[in-house]
Amino acid sequence: MRKWKRVETADGPRFRSAVAAHEAALLQSLAQSLLGMLEERESSAPADELEAITGMRTGNSTPPDDETMKRLLPNFFRPQTEHPAGSTAAESLNGALRSLHEPEIINAKRDAAQTLLDTLPRDGGKFELSEDDAHAWAATVNDMRLALGTMLGISSDGPDALPAEHPMAGHLDVYHWLTVLQEYLVLGLMGKNR
Repeated sequence: MRKWKRVETADGPRFRSAVAAHEAALLQSLAQSLLGMLEERESSAPADELEAITGMRTGNSTPPDDETMKRLLPNFFRPQTEHPAGSTAAESLNGALRSLHEPEIINAKRDAAQTLLDTLPRDGGKFELSEDDAHAWAATVNDMRLALGTMLGISSDGPDALPAEHPMAGHLDVYHWLTVLQEYLVLGLMGKNR
């Protein structure tokens, strides 16, 4: 992956870069996996009889069981203190907010991932993004990093490396590569890497 080049045009900024064929295949695979996880979560939502009447779609009111999906779809509200008995008010608020907003959040994540897939050259090569497309890429790459980082157990304490025999050792390199890709793109969006 080359750095992103921001080019000012009459139609607004454009963002140019290039990917190798193996990088394009990796991004396609990660984006399709992300779409699959979102589809699975969305399909687990209970049927809503009022949707036909109100036009408002609702989703799950409970957080995902899977740690990766919990990271992608976190609670909206965290109680100020962690009480051993739990916080009924916080749980109730989170359930209501999740039910109302999770479908929109999933749609936004799905649209961003699809934009990445639609604008990524299938076999690698040079490409150019509009500003909206670049924002979609940044959001999707962030979601891929969050998902992969959760699977790898990455926190502020690491790990910076995994033993070569670890079954996920190669995935840590992918995580670092996504971090660099995202950083360069964000700098481009900020106009800091011309």
